[in-house]
Amino acid sequence: PLRPRSPTSMAGSGSAVMLTFYIVLWYALNVAYNIYNKKVLNVFALPITFGTLQLGIGLLYVLPVWFLGLRKAPDLSMQTFKTITPAAAFHTVGHIATVVALGAGSVSFTHIIKASEPIFSTILSALILKEFQPLVVVATLLPVVGGVAYAAMSDLSFTWTSVGYAMLSNLSFATRSIVSKKTRSKLGTMPMSDFYAIMTIISFLAMVPFAVIIEGPQVAAAFAEASDKIGQTELLKQMLFCGLSYYLYNEVAYLALGQLTSVTHAVANTVKRVVIMLAEVVLFSKPMSPRKATGAAVAIGGVLLYSLTKEYYAKKKKSA
Repeated sequence: PLRPRSPTSMAGSGSAVMLTFYIVLWYALNVAYNIYNKKVLNVFALPITFGTLQLGIGLLYVLPVWFLGLRKAPDLSMQTFKTITPAAAFHTVGHIATVVALGAGSVSFTHIIKASEPIFSTILSALILKEFQPLVVVATLLPVVGGVAYAAMSDLSFTWTSVGYAMLSNLSFATRSIVSKKTRSKLGTMPMSDFYAIMTIISFLAMVPFAVIIEGPQVAAAFAEASDKIGQTELLKQMLFCGLSYYLYNEVAYLALGQLTSVTHAVANTVKRVVIMLAEVVLFSKPMSPRKATGAAVAIGGVLLYSLTKEYYAKKKKSA
């Protein structure tokens, strides 16, 4: 006879379904962002302006959510903004650098370069936090370096602009993570989603004057030219979808990753890059050469190996 399921097993099943939903949504929004970002930049080649616009569009979601009471608003005092500003500064540079890199090279090439972010995290953690990884963990970064270099040498979309800005993005986001770790201890129990939202507000306000000064005189002509190519309505729609998917994939990532173990997080993050690369192959009809695919597989596999090895030694150290 069938036995009724216990409340505990039903609750566990329900949370597993929600977690699966969050991860699928996280991947879908991430793919949408990367695809729409590339589509817009192909016709509207002003990455600083568009990167700034993406930050602003995200606020169209979070501000109503707060002020309509759909989610409790955090402390929005000047002290909170002052505390988060250092992390927001690195977030700003990392985001704009990513948009420039994606505009200068292919989506897959940029993500191969960005797979090397753990190298920067390891070096910066040692320099700033005095947290040194075991030699075995450091050794797992060698396939990351080798895979990135091998893939880059064979990529027809290779540009030093894309490489340089993707590396700047890696450096900025790795530094943001370290600064955020130090900053969050001063903010009590503020959820990461609110921390991210306030970073976005600061980043947007900081970037507006830079975008106006650097690309402002070109915006009207570039917008008119892009509108002629794909239509004004389509251009605005793609920009809106890109900005919303950028903000929402980060929001959903925090919901998903908050329920994952470090190991599952590492696997999920690795699979995410593979999904994005495959999406570019399908949607832009840009097949990867065997050499590029091999380099990408080695680099991304190296990142996974690094994450798992780092987690193993962290647990070993804790239990010692």
